[in-house]
Formats: sequence, structure tokens, C-alpha cells
Amino acid sequence: MSLTIATWNVNSIRRRHDGLARLVAKADPDVICLQETKVTDDLFPRHEVETLGFSHFLCHGMKAYNGVAILSKLPLISPETLNWPEAMNWNAAGDCRHVCATVDAGGDLGEIEIHSLYIPAGGDIPNAEKNVKFAHKLHFLDAVTRFWAERKKRNSHMVVAGDLNVAPLATDVWSHQRLKYVVTHTAIEIDRLDRMREAAAWVDAIRHFVADSERLFTWWSYRTADWSVADKGRRLDHVWVTPGLVRALKNAVVLREARGWPAPSDHVPVIVTLETVDS
Repeated sequence: MSLTIATWNVNSIRRRHDGLARLVAKADPDVICLQETKVTDDLFPRHEVETLGFSHFLCHGMKAYNGVAILSKLPLISPETLNWPEAMNWNAAGDCRHVCATVDAGGDLGEIEIHSLYIPAGGDIPNAEKNVKFAHKLHFLDAVTRFWAERKKRNSHMVVAGDLNVAPLATDVWSHQRLKYVVTHTAIEIDRLDRMREAAAWVDAIRHFVADSERLFTWWSYRTADWSVADKGRRLDHVWVTPGLVRALKNAVVLREARGWPAPSDHVPVIVTLETVDS
């Protein structure tokens, strides 16, 4: 028995229906975590999602910005929308960046709590005093870190998948020297991400299979016309699992080809499969 989870920052769900269909045909995921859906819940494309085989879904969206969702072929147990008002810089009601639900994967995998998470980008200036967006990003990371520290006490089987907007390793960016003072790859962001990872002893499912020494990207800017040749990418999209699921990791794939699909997102899907280890 296995469970395949994909995560994708779609940069507008209503613009990526064809891409979503391609993802389903290519990887046949059981669960898809989406970020930047950019649509209010009443306008979420429910029919299109159901047509692709996902009869269970949880969405938490807003007009034109942000938005997250979980699509599932399995029933969603205890769905939650999570907001972090202490991290907000303009809207104490929250900004639609975090949802979670549990699925029963069967076998010794059992119930797995899955989080779709979208960390704020942080603007252009990596200085919290000069850039409120960067301050928001750091506060958000701190808030979620505190959350994981409490959550791990009640659940040993968790997955967090999403656009974490930090490329932590030198090989997660096209040039460490050129980008080490650029938002997404600064030391302060990497430190905050490391603290968030340590809070629940998360394991990076992609780097479990791909050596830290190998370059690996999930995002390429729209500003570069020939993105594949230039290959100036960053690994912003991640799937992490708690230690109790590490032995169930079967494989992990970054679907690079999706950046070349018609009307692409600037991010590509990341896919992880867990497999029961029952004898």
C-alpha cells in the first residue's frame, strides 16, 4: 500500500487546469497540496477538481493573492484552516497560507496529517527594519515553528508540503555567491527555516534521495525567456516528513518538465511517495 503526495505552487488554480490534468496523468498522486490558488473559496474550481478524481478537497483562499488547498482521493479527516495573526503585518484575520487534514493511508502508514503551507516571499530587501514584507516572513516562520513544537506531541506521522520560499543549501540556488544576500537564500532565512525543521525533527524528503552536493531547483523566474538553458533556478518547494515516516519513503521527484508546459507556473510540482513497510 502506498501514498503519493504532490505539492505545486500553481500561481492561479484557474489558469492551471490543463497543467493540473498533466500532473495527474504523469504522477497519479493520491493527494495534491496547492499554493497560490488566488481564488476565493466560492469560486474554487470544484467541478474541474472532481473531474480529475479528487472528490475530497479543502481550500482556503482569497481574491488575487495567496491561497492554499489540499486535493485528495481519500477522505479528509479533521480538516483545519490555520492563520497566524501574530505574524500578520496588515490583516489580523490571516492571509490564507496554511491548511491541513488527515488521510488514512492504510497499512502501517495509518493516519497521516498533511499540511499545505505557503511561506511569505518576503519582498526584495532582506532587512526586517526596512522591509515590512521581510519582517512578516520572519515572524511567520517563527509562528509556524512554535506550532510544530506543539503539534509533534500529538502526532508522529505528519507531512508538510509547499512553497516554503527558502532555498537552504548552496546547491538549491544557481549561484550561492550571487544570491547569498538575496531574499530566499539569506543566512537569516535559512536559520529560521532550520529552526522550523528542527521543531518537529522534520526530514527533507527530496534530499533523502538527492545528495546535498547535487544542484536541484523547483522555481525559475518568468523574466528569463530561455529558462532551461540559463537554468538560474532555486529550490523553494519542499516536502518534509516526520521521523516516523522516513522508513516509508519510496521515492521523490521534482517534475522539471512542468516548467515547459503550456502556460506554466514559475514553480514545478514536487512528488513524494510513501509505501507501507508491512511484511
